Amino acid sequence: MTRPAAFTRRAALRSMGALALLLGARRLAFGAGIVAVRVWPADDYTRVTLESDTALSAKHFLAGSPARLVIDIDGLELGPALREIVGKVRADDPYIAGVRVGQYQPRVVRVVLDLKQPTAPQVFTLTPVAAYQHRLVFDLYPVHERDPLLALIREKESAEEQAAQAVQDALGEFIGRLGQAPGVAAAPAASAPAPVQTPAPHEPAVAESPAVAPQAHDRVERLVVVALDPGHGGEDPGAIGPSGLREKDVVLQVALQLRERINALPGMRAFLTRDADFFVPLHERVRKARRVQADLFVSIHADAFMTPEARGASVFALSHGAASSATARWIASKENAADLVGGVNIKSRDAAVARTLLDMSTAAQIKDSLKLGGEVLGQIGRVGRLHKPRVEQAGFAVLKAPDIPSILVETAFISNPEEEDKLRDPKYQAQLVQALANGIRRYFAKNPPLARNRAL
Repeated sequence: MTRPAAFTRRAALRSMGALALLLGARRLAFGAGIVAVRVWPADDYTRVTLESDTALSAKHFLAGSPARLVIDIDGLELGPALREIVGKVRADDPYIAGVRVGQYQPRVVRVVLDLKQPTAPQVFTLTPVAAYQHRLVFDLYPVHERDPLLALIREKESAEEQAAQAVQDALGEFIGRLGQAPGVAAAPAASAPAPVQTPAPHEPAVAESPAVAPQAHDRVERLVVVALDPGHGGEDPGAIGPSGLREKDVVLQVALQLRERINALPGMRAFLTRDADFFVPLHERVRKARRVQADLFVSIHADAFMTPEARGASVFALSHGAASSATARWIASKENAADLVGGVNIKSRDAAVARTLLDMSTAAQIKDSLKLGGEVLGQIGRVGRLHKPRVEQAGFAVLKAPDIPSILVETAFISNPEEEDKLRDPKYQAQLVQALANGIRRYFAKNPPLARNRAL
């Protein structure tokens, strides 16, 4: 006797329901799935990110003898993806000596980070944004933050001592050769040889602009500090070109070259808000510039637009009111969203201070920023096409240092295939660096920095 068709269908549905319940129970048993594990080491701090398809929760504590950070992650089974964290830690990581991971309890995974120095950890979660799913983040900060201005001064003094020693060694060798030559009397050694200026390497770049006010250099009797801010970094790749060139990589290359060019100038020193591939929150970039008492702040970017036809470099200053164009407003909105992608701990104790700081900018700062932007824009226009022939303005969070002239330079549209190729080209990078250096020098020639303690 055959069963009715309706009965057969009901039985099939019950079987499917039972299978779904079984799969659901199995999913609950195994918990979240790890999508990726990333480690971002840097002198400022090291970040460890666990990306998962479901939100994770964790508890952590510090233990001693030896120093280590212990993190217990709930709702997780140890799998191959999480085990990869062991091989992600580099030997030169300033904070992490090693990592161990194991199934501490059913559905609780324990991660132990062996530490190289006293650390103030922050552990927090991030909701899905851009290409990322849920993220659990461990940020390892030093207990005692170093003084970046003092480090900058010592770095400059060390470079000057090495240069002076190299000159003395070369002069001594030259005198020694003269003394060994037949019929040539040895010249007396000079007790204090005059400094020898080594010419800068040849660059296929713009010819340097004539000095506007040569006497201005004599009016500055202290170290002049230029803060360079390579945009994005770490978890935040920035814009990505058609062939895969990442904004965070190319702007770091430009900033590192520009630092060398500025450091070669008498009485000047460049400070980078990041010198490697790690993320720096927007307010922290501003705070870093203020801590080194920067005279200028130059944020370097290479943005993308909605269409690949957009091209040309741009320079932006801050605006307290409306943006100067729809494009400026759109780009500012994108750059201000970097914290969401890069990942900021909103519960950090510095959050309230950051919000206050970013509302302190003055009309005088904006006026000086426009002067700086005009000089830089004029020089960039000599090496490539400009998107707009004037400095634009919008509400960029990273430009809100109240006492530092600040500009944001979009070196090109990385979304344009031709401009992406230029950004990858070392020759164009050298031209761009020369143009930026020329613009900065011209600004200082017309606007000498105010006097302060000569020890700086």
